[in-house]
Amino acid sequence: MTTTLPFGFSSTAAEVLSGVDLAGKNMIVTGGASGIGIETVKSLASAGAAVTIAARRPEAAEEVAQSLREQIANPQIEVRPLDLADLRSVRNFVADWEKPLHALINNAGVMALPELERSAEGCEMQFATNFLGHFALTTGLRRHLADAQGARVVSVSSTGSLFGPVFWDDPHFRFIPYTPLLGYAQSKTACILLSVGIASRWESDGIVSNALNPGAIATNLQRHTGGLRTPEHLRKTPEQGASTSVMLAGSPLVEGVSGQYFDDCQVAPVLPGRPDGKMEGVAAYALDMENADRLWRMATELIAA
Repeated sequence: MTTTLPFGFSSTAAEVLSGVDLAGKNMIVTGGASGIGIETVKSLASAGAAVTIAARRPEAAEEVAQSLREQIANPQIEVRPLDLADLRSVRNFVADWEKPLHALINNAGVMALPELERSAEGCEMQFATNFLGHFALTTGLRRHLADAQGARVVSVSSTGSLFGPVFWDDPHFRFIPYTPLLGYAQSKTACILLSVGIASRWESDGIVSNALNPGAIATNLQRHTGGLRTPEHLRKTPEQGASTSVMLAGSPLVEGVSGQYFDDCQVAPVLPGRPDGKMEGVAAYALDMENADRLWRMATELIAA
């Protein structure tokens, strides 16, 4: 994709979907009850979509959902429980889903956990939550995405992916000394590779898939890092941070676009190495098809086990 889109750093989610009609569309937003997830749900529902918030704490999420229903007069916002770090929870969510799914926004995540934690399956927790749970969810929902005839999968990544690839021989830090940033970097690179894998494997189902960097937004995500460290002029509001997600989920301007990584509502440049200065762009290893295939095989084996 080479066309420049009419949005950028300062665009908000509401601006991106202005005039877009999503009535009749079913969408899921993981982590839709906090941070940019709230703005993602709000904008999609404001455009008429029926939006399901998939949340680890459904009681708290229901309060958010009720507030949004009242704000935008769209009763089609529901909450379903989902703990991405627990594959049993993912399987239960998939088993309960019965409708065509027009967009799946893999938005939930954890960042820079200070100590090495593992999921019930023994996976490093950032890898388990940010990537593996979303992999199991997305592959489990494939037939519902196919039923929508033109579904979109959106994976929220981060500039953190620029700090490290997938550590193929030791993704769960059994030998590599764990650091919060490396764990986060690997998980966010994996999110991009998931998107690349979907784009190549599910094209015949009419499913497109893209990944994105939402930007630097002060949310609960940074609770383990002492808050957002990005300079003020490079920060975004939650409304701006959700713009690229909702564009990829609902805008007709990116109809048929697949396998790309977006930043500030534009396709990001591919970098040969870590950037000097401002962190932007995407690492070549995160878009590499061989890496995507290797990760797909790894994840398939992990969830089967």
